[in-house]
Amino acid sequence: MKKYIYFGEIVEGYTMPVLNEREARAGAGILLLPAVASFVNSYLTHNFIFTKIFVTVFMVDFFIRIFINPNYAPSLILGRFFVQNQTPEYVGAKQKRFAWSIGFVLSIIMFLIIVIFEIMTPVKIAICLLCITFLFSETAFGICLGCIIYNKTQKNRPLYCAGNVCEVKTKEKIQQFSKQQMISLILFFTGLYFLSYGMNQNENYIEKDMNKKQMKCGSRM
Repeated sequence: MKKYIYFGEIVEGYTMPVLNEREARAGAGILLLPAVASFVNSYLTHNFIFTKIFVTVFMVDFFIRIFINPNYAPSLILGRFFVQNQTPEYVGAKQKRFAWSIGFVLSIIMFLIIVIFEIMTPVKIAICLLCITFLFSETAFGICLGCIIYNKTQKNRPLYCAGNVCEVKTKEKIQQFSKQQMISLILFFTGLYFLSYGMNQNENYIEKDMNKKQMKCGSRM
């Protein structure tokens, strides 16, 4: 059984079991899409069937990752398929297992709240948003938030972090932020705020104007 049930791969040149970060990141992206879709669908329609199915699949997927073998988790199998031609980026298996354990615990809570007891509580919305945040962070930025928590709680410096963030190094010039970039970002979001505010005021004005016209037409009749 040990041939099939294990966590992490032994790769030459690495002193501990590792996983391919590219597969993990692809798997997170594959789960992110139905997670967002089920959340939006439940919020708009108040129908939780899609969410129940996703939460169950999510929990089973993470159970397989942690307790059986990541190689047999459906999302990671699909992730491997899409990134199979890319050079592997090996990361420590310990921090990944810790991060996935957080996701598994959250999925159990969601399974109990939504599938088993069907409790109406804001807690499930908070957990959904937290899971989406974890998935989005890894998919979009390659940042494993669970791994960061693991790294912060360890006395010894962790090895083989994604993007080599555990290594002490000086940022390259292309990685550094300038004052001009920060100002342009602030101006962008400020302009976006005033644009949305102006459009909202315009919509309210049009709606009020339409209501006045309808009232006039009604009084004439």
